[in-house]
Amino acid sequence: MSSTLRLQRKLAIVTGSSSGIGRAICLRYFREGAKVVCADLSATARSQVSEEADIATHELITNEGGNGDIRPNRLQTAVDRFGRLDIMVNNAGISLEARKPAMCHLTDEDIRDTTMRVNAKSVFLGCKYATAQMLKQTPHSSGDRGWIINISSIMGSVAGPQAPAYCASKGAVSSLTKQIAVDYAPHRIHVNAICPGFTQTALLKQTTENHPFNGLGYPDDIARLAVVLASNDVNWITGILLPVDGGYTAQ
Repeated sequence: MSSTLRLQRKLAIVTGSSSGIGRAICLRYFREGAKVVCADLSATARSQVSEEADIATHELITNEGGNGDIRPNRLQTAVDRFGRLDIMVNNAGISLEARKPAMCHLTDEDIRDTTMRVNAKSVFLGCKYATAQMLKQTPHSSGDRGWIINISSIMGSVAGPQAPAYCASKGAVSSLTKQIAVDYAPHRIHVNAICPGFTQTALLKQTTENHPFNGLGYPDDIARLAVVLASNDVNWITGILLPVDGGYTAQ
């Protein structure tokens, strides 16, 4: 752990925690002093870029001396155990079009519906229940009641070829982030989104050279910024859509 723990005495729930970006965020949060609840449908998920794919994220935290926990997306269970919720990371998502790309007129409605349910509705519900809990809490000494980080995508603001459902879902996440940020700013709840570029996760198996920095990003590139957005360093920041994309959207 670092000598200065930026997330000490904070309880974080991270959805989609079993691999990729979610796993990286959980590990970073623990190393920055947070208590972490790893929320996912299963404890592990196979990823071609993970050397520890068969080890659950909460077990990795335990192996480092922490007390990581796994809960199947039950916010109230975590609150009942730890007494409050400080950080909510809505990371869970799917990209069905990565396996079955298609233009809009060829996209199956069930792909669109499933993508919107997992990528957009889950973020709405995560924000809904997190803000309800944060409003009940005694503020931190900083005056802040909570930090919400939604994982959107650069494809929520720029076009992604043959991925209309995914782009629509991430556009919804980005827009929702701004709206909730405005509503809850008077209550000192920070709501921001990270918009990853092409990142080495189980959702993306091909390589790309479309980034000025060349190659793909890594889950930990996203996790580092997730720490910042959950810390007191964002004292005067809310409602931002932060690209972490190797310069992709600067072109």
